[in-house]
Amino acid sequence: MSELFNGIHLNPNTPHFENEKWQLALEISKVGIWDYSASTNQVFFSKPSKAIIGFEDDSNFGKNPNDWNNRVHPEDKEKYFKDFQDHLKGLKPFYENKHRVLHKDGSYRWVLDRGQIIEKDQFGAATRIIGTHVDITEYAENDQKVQETLDLVVKQNIKLQNFAHIVTHNLKQHAGNFESLLGFYKEAESEKEKIEIINYLSTLSNSLTKTISSLKEIVSVQHTNNTKISKLYFAKELDGIIQSLNFVITENNAVINNKIDPKYYIYYNHSYFESIFQNTLSNALRYKHPDRDPIVNVTLEEDNDNLILKIEDNGIGIDLEKYGDSIFGLYKTFHHNPEAEGVGLYLVKNQVEAFNGKIDIESEVNKGTTFIITMPNNKI
Repeated sequence: MSELFNGIHLNPNTPHFENEKWQLALEISKVGIWDYSASTNQVFFSKPSKAIIGFEDDSNFGKNPNDWNNRVHPEDKEKYFKDFQDHLKGLKPFYENKHRVLHKDGSYRWVLDRGQIIEKDQFGAATRIIGTHVDITEYAENDQKVQETLDLVVKQNIKLQNFAHIVTHNLKQHAGNFESLLGFYKEAESEKEKIEIINYLSTLSNSLTKTISSLKEIVSVQHTNNTKISKLYFAKELDGIIQSLNFVITENNAVINNKIDPKYYIYYNHSYFESIFQNTLSNALRYKHPDRDPIVNVTLEEDNDNLILKIEDNGIGIDLEKYGDSIFGLYKTFHHNPEAEGVGLYLVKNQVEAFNGKIDIESEVNKGTTFIITMPNNKI
């Protein structure tokens, strides 16, 4: 019976020198051969096959049928065994799999592994399977480098998009505050009122300068592929944000309670940190309940290796059954507020996740909303 192996018919009646020619051709091409026999429960590996992982001089390699299997990378084993079983079960006409195998020197080699059943018993069970090994490490590594480059481009594009949203959203908020204050200044009837508004403008100007400086820092970060972090104390930073929003807070007759213990700090990007607070607090004021003054409570607690930040308001709330899946989507809005753009919460989510954190929301219509931000408590 003629045996089909890797496209080559190996016939037991073929003269010995002809089989030697095929074996020599395979060795020259560095294609390894493996041959499993159920009767001996052993795997024969040709010298080129064993050479791929540094065992070319080990004559005992293969006597244990799992010699190769045990060296397959843990992340590749599941698919490796599944592809082989699919062929044994008749789901695939031949076996093919790409996987990493541990070399004798401790490194991993990428291998293209192919095989086919060539003998079966009377019950249809495989009794002999022959296959090939081809070292594709160089190809796989180059392919991985291409993928890493593509991933980097995607990541940089996301950063650029995130930066563009920060610029338009945060600067527009400052511009709106300036416009409102200048309007009040024109309408002011006393010198005292004008001085008070000028003080607000001064505070707002300082906040704008700080925001622009932070945005400049982000631009610099894009070129270095690093996100600059610094040690930030929650309570102190929150006080600064509250001060920058002082005009909006006063205009809405709101109260923001900073209940964070001054001892808590985190290593974070300042621009992101500021944006998280500014957007969540502005959101609480923007969606205040028409029948009561806004009250926002900000708390922080430790939970093992995490810091849990909670920003709770008594606003109009969000129908989570209706909008829960799209709360943090870009350009998603849930109320008929003309100032709503659907950008703020999208930014917050991205800026939290950029530092391996997560954000959750609890809300009830007409009762209020609580944002729960979990941040890894990194001590560096």
